[in-house]
Amino acid sequence: MNEQSTSRRIASLSLDLDNQWSYMKTHGDPGWKSFPSYLDWSVPRILDYLKARNLKITFFIVGQDAVLDCNADAMKAIGQGNHEIGNHSFNHEPWLHTYTEDQMEKELETAEKAIVGATGHMPQGFRGPGFSLSEITLRTLSRRGYKYDATVFPNLLNPLARAYFFATSSLTAEEKEQRKELFGTWRDALRPVKPFQWVFDDQALMELPVTTMPVFKTPIHMSYILFASRYSRTLAMMYFRFGLLMCRLTGTGPSLLLHPLDFIGCDDVGELAFFPGMDMLAADKISIVTEVLDILEEYYDLVTVGEHIDAARPPFRKLELGVSRG
Repeated sequence: MNEQSTSRRIASLSLDLDNQWSYMKTHGDPGWKSFPSYLDWSVPRILDYLKARNLKITFFIVGQDAVLDCNADAMKAIGQGNHEIGNHSFNHEPWLHTYTEDQMEKELETAEKAIVGATGHMPQGFRGPGFSLSEITLRTLSRRGYKYDATVFPNLLNPLARAYFFATSSLTAEEKEQRKELFGTWRDALRPVKPFQWVFDDQALMELPVTTMPVFKTPIHMSYILFASRYSRTLAMMYFRFGLLMCRLTGTGPSLLLHPLDFIGCDDVGELAFFPGMDMLAADKISIVTEVLDILEEYYDLVTVGEHIDAARPPFRKLELGVSRG
């Protein structure tokens, strides 16, 4: 049964508002502690781009960024732009799945207060940093009244992405152990691509996975297409079109993930050269983003993650909680 009730298919867009310091932190660069930020100038660029396309998306915001004075105008602009606001944790630690229940409660509460104070919006959805997920996270989200989680990333290439990241980093063995589930595990890769429900006790929490290619479980999000375009833009677009074809054949409404680095190039920030695709110019990236969104809008109306959840209709696949790691 198709998950959507409208005759016109829908797809959702979200952007994980990861900042320069959060990439440096994950990479093991001690310079992150001064919280270098590009949000003050990159967010206006992104918002102008979305406004020109008349798009409303979901911004998953990191609480630490919401309390930095240098980001105040950017956060206010997101809130005033009528975009959906989601919670992306406070400290942006991809080892969030190792947190205790008390730590998780404090993490979410602190992030919520920061996000509400900066944007005026209480988040109803959550995405874990680095796709980090645990049973404690899901139970805490449910207890705090969240409408959905959007952390699951069913991608068979997760271990390869992690290996690439480690190979380009200067992480210690201890830090690599801490990040050993960065980008997800094989178990995550086998989870559903369509919306499903986590069920526990007498409760249920909706999950909208970041869409990967149905059946093949390979990534089709923007950063991956940008990386592939470095080798052949034509083949990258053919691959994306094939991914959308598989979505249509399986009745899967895509939930496409964006990042600020999809709009930022090596001509903007040199310190992130270790990140895939950061050897490209910003103008070239934005041109590719535009082509991808043009293709997506050939087949789908683009909505927020919350609207995508609202449009999903049962029956949903149900997964019993038991996702704890570590």
